[in-house]
Amino acid sequence: MQEEKKGIEISVVLPAHNEAERIEDAVKQTKKALADFSSSYEILIAEDGSTDGTAEIASRMASEDSFVTHIHSDSRLGRGKALKYVFKLAKGDILVYMDVDLSTDLAYLKPLIDVIKEEHYDLATGSRLLKGSDVKRSFKRKTMSIAFNFLVRTILESKLRDHQCGFKSFRRDTLMRILDEIEDEHWFWDTELLVRAQRNAYKIKEIPVRWEDKGGAGTKVNSFSDGTAMFYKIIKLRFNLRSEE
Repeated sequence: MQEEKKGIEISVVLPAHNEAERIEDAVKQTKKALADFSSSYEILIAEDGSTDGTAEIASRMASEDSFVTHIHSDSRLGRGKALKYVFKLAKGDILVYMDVDLSTDLAYLKPLIDVIKEEHYDLATGSRLLKGSDVKRSFKRKTMSIAFNFLVRTILESKLRDHQCGFKSFRRDTLMRILDEIEDEHWFWDTELLVRAQRNAYKIKEIPVRWEDKGGAGTKVNSFSDGTAMFYKIIKLRFNLRSEE
């Protein structure tokens, strides 16, 4: 077990399930980006029941680098549940997570963190749907994203543009207050988090980003099945929120 880290400014969580081909480069690039503007950080690999060698690579990297921590789950928790578990173990005052495929240009990591550190927002999130964003993805994925976010704004009364971008930062105390309210354990975790944060009147800022589809998990889109799942998740959350009122 690694010695407990204290006084950490920034904790970056990288959720990873079967990412053997990406994880080492993702950690190295993330560390390089962080080191450009901070000396007080940690990188936590939330390795979620991988079977392709990701666990072994992450374990080796953690043993070689004191800035890196590998947190392993024997069974698949799901992206949302894995993030929740690892965020509670993180030591930073500012908590960050981003997808291992690094679809969002790391040049935006400091601006994402500065929204919390300098502008004193509670949450910050990258947005692929703001003016000023530079996005490269297929027409089908773009269309489904626009439709999904429209439904979230309409049905769940969100004021945000993009709920699912895997590039977010948080004040630690804010996230800890809301973390256990989030019920979804998989891909919808991001959206539920942002919707609940708005209901709790937390300050959230979206920032435009440069984003390119790198072929990460969930790249293949089935318009009918994925669209049905999206709609079901939105309606389920709306029902749950009403029952809590």
